[in-house]
Amino acid sequence: MIEAINVTKKFGNFKALDNASLSVSKGSVYGLVGPNGAGKTTIIKHLTGILKQDSGTVCIDGHELYENPSIKAKVFYIPDDLFFFSQYSVIDLARFYSGFYPEWNWKRFDSLSTVFNIAKNKRIIRLSKGMQKQVAFWMAISSMAQVMVLDEPVDGLDPVMRKKVWSLMLQDVAERQTAVLVSSHNLRELEDVCDCVGIMHQGKVIAQRELDSLKSDIHKIQVAFHADSNLMESRKLNILNIEKNGSIYKLIVKGSKEEIIEQIQNEKPVLFDILPLSLEEVFIYELGGLGYDIQSVII
Repeated sequence: MIEAINVTKKFGNFKALDNASLSVSKGSVYGLVGPNGAGKTTIIKHLTGILKQDSGTVCIDGHELYENPSIKAKVFYIPDDLFFFSQYSVIDLARFYSGFYPEWNWKRFDSLSTVFNIAKNKRIIRLSKGMQKQVAFWMAISSMAQVMVLDEPVDGLDPVMRKKVWSLMLQDVAERQTAVLVSSHNLRELEDVCDCVGIMHQGKVIAQRELDSLKSDIHKIQVAFHADSNLMESRKLNILNIEKNGSIYKLIVKGSKEEIIEQIQNEKPVLFDILPLSLEEVFIYELGGLGYDIQSVII
């Protein structure tokens, strides 16, 4: 549904995007993660038609997005920094958006007033940051857009409203086959909602896989050996990080799960467990393999 292929963008001598490619399928939630300055916001501005790439293609359903109003009408973008016209109330904004989105649903807009519980005649700039974010989601869900692009979307929302918003979004993903791309530093939350994850670094998408697949070649292992084991010092395992507590090692190891198990079991460990790996840990150690300074994160 959404596709960016070999997208490059320069600002002067700075290359913000370097042959970046990603794709988001219908009926799925794609999590875009990366360190500050990786190029996430820049590629989002290409996926929403705000910026034009220097080279490469950005398409929705096979149609170029930039300066294509009929395709842009399928996309709703919620940026990190919201902007509202100073005199607009909630209902004014709804009328404004209804002119851009041909499938705008007034019945849905009215029904969502019980979810967000904000007076329709209230001026938006007088609302709190969290309530303004609720208004943005109110508009997005009412627009019936086929593509949602969200940059730090639930920042400022309380935990209860976060659950309500994600429930509404995921309902549309399941029932209307909406494609959602979400960029966030809250990796724990992304882990609960994403089908696929892309990791950006220095303007490139360095990894893009289904969440379970992304975890398939990085493993967290807890193990203890007899005193004569030298597995830690050997090169039989691609060990990304070692923590030791007494005689127990906690390892982050990259490679085939079967081969790792075989190598460790050959040493006849007295303790051996494979522990669940979080998306945050995958993110840290994928970047660590590219020379990103992960010690400041894990120490």
